Amino acid sequence: MNAHQWTETLRVGDGFRLDDVDAESTPGYHGHKADGARDLAEGLVALNDLQERLFAESRTGTATDAVLLVLQAMDSAGKGGIVRHVVGGVDPQGVSLAAFKAPTDEERAHDFLWRIEKRLPEPGFIGVFDRSHYEDVLIGRVRALAPPEEIERRYDGINAFEADAAASGIRIVKVMLHISPEEQKSRLMERLERPDKHWKYNPGDVDERLVWPEYMRAYQTVFERTSTEIAPWHVVPANRKWYARLAVQELLLAALEDIDPQWPVADFDVEVEKKRLAAS
Repeated sequence: MNAHQWTETLRVGDGFRLDDVDAESTPGYHGHKADGARDLAEGLVALNDLQERLFAESRTGTATDAVLLVLQAMDSAGKGGIVRHVVGGVDPQGVSLAAFKAPTDEERAHDFLWRIEKRLPEPGFIGVFDRSHYEDVLIGRVRALAPPEEIERRYDGINAFEADAAASGIRIVKVMLHISPEEQKSRLMERLERPDKHWKYNPGDVDERLVWPEYMRAYQTVFERTSTEIAPWHVVPANRKWYARLAVQELLLAALEDIDPQWPVADFDVEVEKKRLAAS
């Protein structure tokens, strides 16, 4: 598959049901783990080239576009691995990473999108949201952190916010990494069994597992209310980490290919500068 075929394969469309997605599957890809590793390495070459062109445009003031990767998932689904192995493979100068935690007192005094808007990527950058404004309609709904009418208002607010961001030149790539509760249990147990992973473990993750069905229903509503033409959702089966990384890389490639960034044209006479340099 080319990058745009990945986009169509994983995109949330009409009639989509999260319950129908097998977290162990590899939609559209018929290779195995070794094939995925090879294709990930090959794709990184293309991703690096496109990202460098985009960043170069930002340095010369000609960039008008940016990419925003929104990562949502249950705990231990692999968001960190995506950041390290996919986004981490490009020039960090051109990447803006935001990891949203519980809001501060100052942030709670504003609309829920206030802190999000401040972290949107500038033209020429790839922005990454490790969790995002969607926490406010996921955990906000499951844990009743806001009244139902406020949650309903937020869906419309999100759609308007993303439409404005897209109109400004930001290509929004929204990804839900979908793992099974059994796979999550295995990954959490590994964190407990390895001292070098204890720092990753959060006792609250077990509490969230107890309301897994409620979270899946909340995600289903998110897809139904906020998967729009301008900012569609993509659900990536993530039990196989290698597949999830490859899939997200291809989604980023598709966004960058659509932008088609070009190397900036020199604003000086190249031949004159060659002669000056040779004579120096």
